[in-house]
Amino acid sequence: MTLKTTLAALAFTLLPGIATAACWGAKQETASTCSESQTWDAASQSCIAPVSS
Repeated sequence: MTLKTTLAALAFTLLPGIATAACWGAKQETASTCSESQTWDAASQSCIAPVSS
């Protein structure tokens, strides 16, 4: 039972670090970060200059 307890404690200790590493470097840009002259493009997940027609 000591081995199971130790492995469970180790897993619970490492899981937050693994979850954080999985999201590391993810793009954090959103519509609220676009400048006033730009709009959010959901397809490219970035701010773009509006196209005038």
